[in-house]
Amino acid sequence: MRKVYVFSGLGADERVFKFLDWGIDNQPIFIKWIEPLKNEPLKDYVLRLSSQIESPNPILVGMSFGGILAVELSKQIDTNKVILISSIKTKAELPFYYRILGFLNVPKWFPLSFLLKGNQIIYNFFGIKNRTEKMLLKNILRDTPISFLKWALQKTANWKNTTIPSNLIHIHGGADHILPYRFVKADITIEKGGHFLIVNKAKELSRILKDILHDS
Repeated sequence: MRKVYVFSGLGADERVFKFLDWGIDNQPIFIKWIEPLKNEPLKDYVLRLSSQIESPNPILVGMSFGGILAVELSKQIDTNKVILISSIKTKAELPFYYRILGFLNVPKWFPLSFLLKGNQIIYNFFGIKNRTEKMLLKNILRDTPISFLKWALQKTANWKNTTIPSNLIHIHGGADHILPYRFVKADITIEKGGHFLIVNKAKELSRILKDILHDS
């Protein structure tokens, strides 16, 4: 059985992966978030997360913010493969307007409670289309600590990485509104896939992941 270590999106957990079929040969191990230390660099945070990884030369899968963490960890340990879903590889793929917000430290002082409540604006940004998806996202957002959200948004907006792992594969949706497709260079494009493609494009994504993992 091949273990696959999975980093979920910002504040999310393994619930967003429940619609995926990983195949009988793959066992997903979902990395649990831990509380960031005060002024903790991202590289130190991911190194603490790595205590949950038991396999040598692991396969890392990261969705959204989890992809940033997977890239950061790959710079500190040897990996078999790094798979990004709806994420970014370097600071160059982060939209310029997020970088401006990070420079102004907006995530630290801006009230973010509205992001943790389900509403149509949020649903549209995530590309959510039906009641089941709305309830899933609403429950995930409800369980996200505001302190963690602010920390993660600030770390994302100020991410300085310029290194792309040689064993990285980037999967992205062509209709992603949160990390727009025009800013990234994806290896595999899921047409009409939004930021929540891991849920509403799960069948297509499952086939892609099984093919990638089969070759690992």
